[in-house]
Amino acid sequence: MTAAHSPATPTPPTDRPPLGLRERKKIKTREAIRTATYALVREQGYDATTIEQIADRAEVSPSTVFRYFPTKEDIVLTDEYDPVLMEELRSRPADEPWPDTIRYVMREAIRTGVEEDLEVAKLRTHLMVQVPAVRSRMMESMSVTGRMVCTAIAERTGRDPESLEVRVYAMALIGGLMETSLYWAENGHRDDFASLVDRTLEVLQHGLPTKSPTESRTENH
Repeated sequence: MTAAHSPATPTPPTDRPPLGLRERKKIKTREAIRTATYALVREQGYDATTIEQIADRAEVSPSTVFRYFPTKEDIVLTDEYDPVLMEELRSRPADEPWPDTIRYVMREAIRTGVEEDLEVAKLRTHLMVQVPAVRSRMMESMSVTGRMVCTAIAERTGRDPESLEVRVYAMALIGGLMETSLYWAENGHRDDFASLVDRTLEVLQHGLPTKSPTESRTENH
């Protein structure tokens, strides 16, 4: 998901067979391309970084970069962990309340995607805020992630993945997490990201909280 960064070889669930050599090579190549991109962006900025430079730094051809990532923006936005997180979601106890399942999966995403490489997570979310092309591509990719979440919700709840309720909930979740990432970056990454996600899930589960007297007085002045 948007703020996550994937390790070079994400660990499959214990009941799954280990990744084959071909898949491990693909992951290694994708990670090399991402690492090269992040280094170049830090050195010279996003707009100045070209696919040719990325390919040279990653020691692959430009066509290889495009084979793995259709656009430069995709290098920033995609990761290896969405399928793994979907597996985590599916593996939760069947009788676990849905909000508890989502909280667990989000905590795992933050632990593996943000806390293990905080500087990369900060760079990615900074680019989401500062680079219009990255933000636009992120909006385009939301529907793909949303469909994955719809399928997972349907499997967990027995609902129709194409039902309005499931689709609305899935996109509200994806949109909420996107806005959380943007808020984190817009405010200088001062807040603890896990706490922000907890606040986001509270809003999705319970709606807007009642304003405190202090907040009301501040707005009135």
